[in-house]
Amino acid sequence: MAGATGKVVLVTGGGTGIGAAVARQLAAAGDRVVICGRREAPLRTVAEETGAHVVVADVSEPSGVARVVDETVQAFGRLDGLVLNHGIIHVGRVDEVTPEQWDETLRVNLTSPFLLVRAALPHLLAARGAVVAVSSVAALRASDGMAAYSASKAGLLLLTQSLAVDHGRDGLRANAICPGWTATEMGDMEMAELGAERGLSTADAYRLATAVVPQRRAARPDEIATTVGWLLSDAASYVNGVVLPVDGGSCIVDPGTLALDPRVSVDLSEEFR
Repeated sequence: MAGATGKVVLVTGGGTGIGAAVARQLAAAGDRVVICGRREAPLRTVAEETGAHVVVADVSEPSGVARVVDETVQAFGRLDGLVLNHGIIHVGRVDEVTPEQWDETLRVNLTSPFLLVRAALPHLLAARGAVVAVSSVAALRASDGMAAYSASKAGLLLLTQSLAVDHGRDGLRANAICPGWTATEMGDMEMAELGAERGLSTADAYRLATAVVPQRRAARPDEIATTVGWLLSDAASYVNGVVLPVDGGSCIVDPGTLALDPRVSVDLSEEFR
Protein backbone atom coordinates (compact mmCIF):
# COMPACT_ATOMS: atom_id res chain seq x y z
CA MET A 1 0.00 0.00 0.00
CA ALA A 2 1.23 3.47 -0.88
CA GLY A 3 0.83 4.94 2.60
CA ALA A 4 1.69 8.48 3.64
CA THR A 5 3.91 8.01 6.69
CA GLY A 6 3.15 10.21 9.66
CA LYS A 7 -0.31 11.36 8.66
CA VAL A 8 -3.10 11.36 11.24
CA VAL A 9 -6.17 9.46 10.10
CA LEU A 10 -9.49 9.05 11.89
CA VAL A 11 -11.36 5.81 11.09
CA THR A 12 -14.95 5.43 12.24
CA GLY A 13 -16.25 1.94 12.91
CA GLY A 14 -12.64 0.96 13.49
CA GLY A 15 -13.18 -1.96 15.85
CA THR A 16 -14.19 -4.63 13.35
CA GLY A 17 -14.33 -5.55 9.69
CA ILE A 18 -13.22 -3.07 7.08
CA GLY A 19 -12.49 -0.35 9.64
CA ALA A 20 -10.17 -2.60 11.62
CA ALA A 21 -8.40 -3.69 8.42
CA VAL A 22 -7.93 -0.05 7.41
CA ALA A 23 -6.47 0.75 10.84
CA ARG A 24 -4.01 -2.15 10.59
CA GLN A 25 -2.77 -1.17 7.13
CA LEU A 26 -2.46 2.53 7.90
CA ALA A 27 -0.58 1.85 11.13
CA ALA A 28 1.74 -0.57 9.32
CA ALA A 29 2.48 2.18 6.78
CA GLY A 30 3.49 4.56 9.57
CA ASP A 31 0.35 6.64 9.88
CA ARG A 32 -1.02 7.62 13.27
CA VAL A 33 -4.51 6.20 13.52
CA VAL A 34 -7.52 7.09 15.64
CA ILE A 35 -10.32 4.53 15.74
CA CYS A 36 -13.76 5.16 17.15
CA GLY A 37 -16.96 3.25 17.74
CA ARG A 38 -19.57 2.51 20.37
CA ARG A 39 -18.11 -0.79 21.64
CA GLU A 40 -14.90 -0.44 23.60
CA ALA A 41 -13.76 -4.09 23.64
CA PRO A 42 -13.17 -4.56 19.88
CA LEU A 43 -11.58 -1.12 19.66
CA ARG A 44 -9.10 -2.03 22.40
CA THR A 45 -8.26 -5.27 20.61
CA VAL A 46 -7.40 -3.39 17.41
CA ALA A 47 -5.47 -0.79 19.41
CA GLU A 48 -3.33 -3.51 21.01
CA GLU A 49 -2.42 -4.76 17.52
CA THR A 50 -1.83 -1.40 15.90
CA GLY A 51 -1.10 1.21 18.54
CA ALA A 52 -4.17 3.14 17.41
CA HIS A 53 -5.65 5.79 19.67
CA VAL A 54 -9.14 4.79 20.84
CA VAL A 55 -12.14 7.07 21.26
CA VAL A 56 -15.31 5.36 22.46
CA ALA A 57 -18.16 7.48 21.13
CA ASP A 58 -21.43 7.28 19.24
CA VAL A 59 -20.88 9.38 16.13
CA SER A 60 -24.57 9.24 15.27
CA GLU A 61 -24.96 11.88 18.00
CA PRO A 62 -23.58 15.44 17.66
CA SER A 63 -21.85 15.16 21.04
CA GLY A 64 -20.05 12.01 19.90
CA VAL A 65 -18.93 13.70 16.69
CA ALA A 66 -17.47 16.65 18.58
CA ARG A 67 -15.71 14.36 21.04
CA VAL A 68 -14.05 12.23 18.37
CA VAL A 69 -12.71 15.15 16.37
CA ASP A 70 -11.64 17.13 19.45
CA GLU A 71 -9.79 14.16 20.99
CA THR A 72 -8.04 13.42 17.71
CA VAL A 73 -6.72 16.95 17.38
CA GLN A 74 -5.82 17.14 21.08
CA ALA A 75 -3.87 13.89 20.84
CA PHE A 76 -1.96 14.61 17.61
CA GLY A 77 -2.36 18.30 16.84
CA ARG A 78 -3.73 17.73 13.35
CA LEU A 79 -6.03 15.64 11.17
CA ASP A 80 -4.99 14.59 7.67
CA GLY A 81 -7.49 11.90 6.75
CA LEU A 82 -11.04 10.84 7.58
CA VAL A 83 -12.46 7.39 6.78
CA LEU A 84 -16.26 7.29 7.08
CA ASN A 85 -16.80 3.60 7.68
CA HIS A 86 -19.65 3.25 10.19
CA GLY A 87 -23.22 2.31 9.31
CA ILE A 88 -26.30 0.25 10.10
CA ILE A 89 -28.78 -1.83 8.10
CA HIS A 90 -32.53 -2.16 8.55
CA VAL A 91 -33.78 -4.76 6.10
CA GLY A 92 -37.18 -4.19 4.55
CA ARG A 93 -39.10 -3.07 1.50
CA VAL A 94 -40.53 0.43 1.26
CA ASP A 95 -43.82 -0.69 2.78
CA GLU A 96 -42.06 -2.67 5.51
CA VAL A 97 -39.47 -0.22 6.83
CA THR A 98 -40.93 1.81 9.68
CA PRO A 99 -40.52 5.59 9.77
CA GLU A 100 -38.39 5.09 12.89
CA GLN A 101 -36.08 2.66 11.08
CA TRP A 102 -35.88 5.00 8.10
CA ASP A 103 -34.94 7.95 10.31
CA GLU A 104 -32.32 5.94 12.20
CA THR A 105 -30.74 4.66 8.99
CA LEU A 106 -30.43 8.15 7.54
CA ARG A 107 -29.19 9.55 10.84
CA VAL A 108 -26.39 6.99 11.17
CA ASN A 109 -25.45 6.44 7.52
CA LEU A 110 -25.84 9.96 6.11
CA THR A 111 -26.38 12.68 8.71
CA SER A 112 -23.56 11.40 10.91
CA PRO A 113 -20.98 11.53 8.07
CA PHE A 114 -22.20 15.05 7.25
CA LEU A 115 -21.66 16.15 10.86
CA LEU A 116 -18.25 14.48 11.01
CA VAL A 117 -17.11 16.18 7.82
CA ARG A 118 -18.32 19.56 9.08
CA ALA A 119 -16.49 19.12 12.39
CA ALA A 120 -13.29 17.83 10.78
CA LEU A 121 -13.25 20.18 7.80
CA PRO A 122 -11.14 23.04 9.28
CA HIS A 123 -8.43 20.55 10.24
CA LEU A 124 -8.61 18.67 6.94
CA LEU A 125 -8.36 21.91 4.98
CA ALA A 126 -5.37 23.01 7.02
CA ALA A 127 -3.67 19.72 6.19
CA ARG A 128 -4.88 19.62 2.56
CA GLY A 129 -6.16 16.21 3.53
CA ALA A 130 -8.46 13.51 2.20
CA VAL A 131 -11.78 11.87 2.97
CA VAL A 132 -12.78 8.35 1.98
CA ALA A 133 -16.40 7.29 2.45
CA VAL A 134 -17.15 3.57 2.64
CA SER A 135 -20.48 3.21 0.86
CA SER A 136 -21.75 -0.01 -0.75
CA VAL A 137 -22.72 -1.57 -4.06
CA ALA A 138 -26.23 -1.20 -2.61
CA ALA A 139 -25.83 2.51 -3.38
CA LEU A 140 -25.38 1.70 -7.07
CA ARG A 141 -27.91 -1.08 -7.65
CA ALA A 142 -31.32 -1.60 -6.05
CA SER A 143 -32.12 -4.94 -4.45
CA ASP A 144 -35.14 -6.40 -2.74
CA GLY A 145 -35.66 -5.30 0.86
CA MET A 146 -32.86 -2.72 1.05
CA ALA A 147 -34.79 0.53 0.58
CA ALA A 148 -33.51 2.50 3.57
CA TYR A 149 -29.92 1.23 3.41
CA SER A 150 -29.57 1.81 -0.33
CA ALA A 151 -31.04 5.30 -0.14
CA SER A 152 -28.73 6.29 2.72
CA LYS A 153 -25.62 4.91 1.05
CA ALA A 154 -26.51 6.56 -2.26
CA GLY A 155 -26.85 9.85 -0.41
CA LEU A 156 -23.39 9.31 1.05
CA LEU A 157 -21.96 9.15 -2.47
CA LEU A 158 -23.37 12.54 -3.44
CA LEU A 159 -22.35 14.03 -0.11
CA THR A 160 -18.80 12.88 -0.85
CA GLN A 161 -18.84 14.27 -4.38
CA SER A 162 -20.30 17.55 -3.13
CA LEU A 163 -17.39 17.79 -0.71
CA ALA A 164 -14.97 17.17 -3.59
CA VAL A 165 -16.55 19.93 -5.67
CA ASP A 166 -16.90 22.41 -2.81
CA HIS A 167 -13.37 22.05 -1.46
CA GLY A 168 -11.20 20.59 -4.21
CA ARG A 169 -9.96 24.14 -4.86
CA ASP A 170 -8.78 24.22 -1.24
CA GLY A 171 -6.64 21.11 -1.64
CA LEU A 172 -9.09 18.63 -0.09
CA ARG A 173 -9.85 15.35 -1.87
CA ALA A 174 -12.97 13.28 -1.19
CA ASN A 175 -13.67 9.88 -2.72
CA ALA A 176 -16.00 6.96 -2.05
CA ILE A 177 -15.70 3.22 -2.42
CA CYS A 178 -18.53 0.74 -2.88
CA PRO A 179 -17.57 -2.68 -1.53
CA GLY A 180 -19.47 -5.79 -2.52
CA TRP A 181 -19.74 -8.86 -0.30
CA THR A 182 -16.82 -8.78 2.13
CA ALA A 183 -15.86 -11.52 4.58
CA THR A 184 -16.19 -9.48 7.77
CA GLU A 185 -17.93 -10.19 11.05
CA MET A 186 -21.08 -8.56 9.68
CA GLY A 187 -20.80 -10.47 6.43
CA ASP A 188 -20.39 -13.73 8.33
CA MET A 189 -23.58 -13.00 10.29
CA GLU A 190 -25.53 -12.35 7.10
CA MET A 191 -24.15 -15.51 5.51
CA ALA A 192 -25.03 -17.51 8.62
CA GLU A 193 -28.63 -16.28 8.30
CA LEU A 194 -28.70 -17.14 4.60
CA GLY A 195 -27.17 -20.53 5.32
CA ALA A 196 -29.74 -21.28 8.01
CA GLU A 197 -32.53 -20.54 5.52
CA ARG A 198 -31.00 -22.76 2.83
CA GLY A 199 -29.41 -25.47 4.95
CA LEU A 200 -25.90 -24.34 4.04
CA SER A 201 -22.71 -23.69 5.94
CA THR A 202 -21.48 -20.11 6.16
CA ALA A 203 -18.75 -20.90 3.62
CA ASP A 204 -21.27 -22.34 1.16
CA ALA A 205 -23.58 -19.37 1.74
CA TYR A 206 -20.74 -17.09 0.65
CA ARG A 207 -20.29 -19.27 -2.43
CA LEU A 208 -23.99 -18.95 -3.21
CA ALA A 209 -24.07 -15.17 -2.64
CA THR A 210 -21.07 -14.65 -4.95
CA ALA A 211 -21.91 -17.29 -7.55
CA VAL A 212 -22.48 -14.72 -10.32
CA VAL A 213 -19.73 -12.34 -9.20
CA PRO A 214 -17.07 -12.56 -11.93
CA GLN A 215 -14.35 -13.32 -9.36
CA ARG A 216 -16.59 -15.94 -7.69
CA ARG A 217 -15.74 -14.94 -4.12
CA ALA A 218 -16.21 -12.32 -1.45
CA ALA A 219 -13.54 -9.70 -0.80
CA ARG A 220 -11.11 -9.93 2.06
CA PRO A 221 -11.17 -6.92 4.41
CA ASP A 222 -7.53 -6.18 3.60
CA GLU A 223 -8.40 -5.83 -0.09
CA ILE A 224 -10.91 -3.11 0.72
CA ALA A 225 -8.47 -1.51 3.15
CA THR A 226 -5.74 -1.33 0.51
CA THR A 227 -8.06 0.67 -1.74
CA VAL A 228 -8.90 3.04 1.11
CA GLY A 229 -5.22 3.50 1.90
CA TRP A 230 -4.41 4.31 -1.71
CA LEU A 231 -7.15 6.92 -1.93
CA LEU A 232 -5.87 8.57 1.25
CA SER A 233 -2.29 8.57 0.04
CA ASP A 234 -0.33 11.02 -2.08
CA ALA A 235 -0.24 8.35 -4.80
CA ALA A 236 -3.88 9.32 -5.49
CA SER A 237 -3.17 13.07 -5.40
CA TYR A 238 -5.26 13.81 -8.53
CA VAL A 239 -8.13 11.42 -7.74
CA ASN A 240 -11.11 13.41 -6.49
CA GLY A 241 -14.85 12.79 -6.41
CA VAL A 242 -14.51 9.20 -7.56
CA VAL A 243 -17.06 6.49 -6.79
CA LEU A 244 -15.08 3.26 -6.99
CA PRO A 245 -16.77 -0.16 -6.82
CA VAL A 246 -14.57 -2.72 -5.07
CA ASP A 247 -16.82 -5.65 -5.77
CA GLY A 248 -15.06 -8.27 -7.86
CA GLY A 249 -17.05 -7.10 -10.88
CA SER A 250 -20.52 -7.75 -9.50
CA CYS A 251 -21.90 -4.41 -10.73
CA ILE A 252 -21.02 -5.15 -14.34
CA VAL A 253 -23.12 -8.32 -14.54
CA ASP A 254 -26.25 -8.01 -16.72
CA PRO A 255 -29.16 -9.57 -14.77
CA GLY A 256 -31.05 -10.06 -18.03
CA THR A 257 -28.55 -12.73 -19.07
CA LEU A 258 -28.57 -14.73 -15.82
CA ALA A 259 -31.32 -16.99 -17.14
CA LEU A 260 -28.79 -18.17 -19.75
CA ASP A 261 -26.32 -19.19 -17.05
CA PRO A 262 -26.66 -22.96 -16.50
CA ARG A 263 -25.87 -22.50 -12.81
CA VAL A 264 -28.91 -20.27 -12.25
CA SER A 265 -32.41 -21.56 -11.64
CA VAL A 266 -35.49 -19.41 -11.08
CA ASP A 267 -38.72 -20.43 -9.35
CA LEU A 268 -41.60 -19.31 -11.58
CA SER A 269 -44.34 -20.35 -9.17
CA GLU A 270 -46.99 -17.83 -8.21
CA GLU A 271 -45.39 -17.32 -4.80
CA PHE A 272 -42.29 -15.75 -6.36
CA ARG A 273 -43.99 -13.52 -8.95
